[in-house]
Amino acid sequence: MSAALTGGCQCGAVRYELKAAPKSTFCHCRMCQKATGGVFAALAMVKKADLTWTRGGPAYYASSTVATRGFCPACGTPLTFAYTDQDRIEVTTGSLDDPWSVGLVEHFGVESKMPWLKLADGLPEHRTGDSPESPVNDPGFRSRQGQG
Repeated sequence: MSAALTGGCQCGAVRYELKAAPKSTFCHCRMCQKATGGVFAALAMVKKADLTWTRGGPAYYASSTVATRGFCPACGTPLTFAYTDQDRIEVTTGSLDDPWSVGLVEHFGVESKMPWLKLADGLPEHRTGDSPESPVNDPGFRSRQGQG
């Protein structure tokens, strides 16, 4: 990556900079669907140390016992997803100033992928919890998304 990627919320109150090239995924899990209001979340992952808030900062919601989601406290734009005990964070790809500069590498949470969504990109697809070390496999994991 030759230059830092920048991004922020729709009202401009929160801005950030990424100092490393992110790994971009589409997450189809129910929690990401609820958090973004879309059928999947487009996320770009970097190490937490490679993300700098350059204006303002997000508010956070603990969407489960293992993760938090950052959003603009002024306009509500979804900005981040991070497992609390890992060194990586994901910014919403759509909040990047140049989202087309980040290539997609995989699909995640495909057990909740909408059956009518046809993405013929040939990229790898993974189910939530496929990896034994996934935080969602922890016996104490609990979602905090509303159900009613």
